[in-house]
Amino acid sequence: MDSRVLEIRKHLKKKLDPMRFEHTLGVAYTCQALAMRYEYDLDKAELAGLLHDCAKRFDGETLRAKCLSRKIPITEGEDRDPALLHAKLGAWMAREKYGVDDEDILNAIACHNTGKPGMSLLDKILYVADYIEPRRDKAANLPAMRKLAFEDLDLACISIMESTLSYLESRNFPIDTMTVTAWEDMKRAMKEKEPIIMEKKEEQTFESIKRTGKTRGRSVGREKRRRYKNHRH
Repeated sequence: MDSRVLEIRKHLKKKLDPMRFEHTLGVAYTCQALAMRYEYDLDKAELAGLLHDCAKRFDGETLRAKCLSRKIPITEGEDRDPALLHAKLGAWMAREKYGVDDEDILNAIACHNTGKPGMSLLDKILYVADYIEPRRDKAANLPAMRKLAFEDLDLACISIMESTLSYLESRNFPIDTMTVTAWEDMKRAMKEKEPIIMEKKEEQTFESIKRTGKTRGRSVGREKRRRYKNHRH
């Protein structure tokens, strides 16, 4: 375990409301579970999960003011919905307040609420963990999403993005263009991977047939010998 984790937990427990703190612990736990599944660094995944909402304690106007004072860029979508800025400010706080200088962790925190084109493995782990963590009970299709997250992380990302966009559109809420861009980028990447995936599946099938054929051949041979011995006796 990273030596900073216990101190960060203590500090966050004081700063976040109880439900937000429980959510934070759930995301950190789920990040580690996904990191184990996809063979990623568990300490980095836990830190990203712990700190992803460290700026969530501020309201929208305070988030905007703090970002402006720290010269953190604000997009048009974030200006319309300043609550989104908790991700960027959270990345800044992770570095300046909590001493995290790992760019992979900081980047994951900065994009955890909208995604982004070219998401790294940690970006995807945090993005998905934030949606499926055990305390969540309002998001759509949670049982299916939770199962999918441990089967195909890319497909889980796409499905969560689609669900989020559908939810925002159905309620006429503002949609940040970064989520749309991230969704389109993920779909494009998946399409490019499809021929490779199909080729691997064909190779696996061919190897399976070869193994089965060999096994069947040995079984048939054994059966013939057994019958021959039985016939002799």
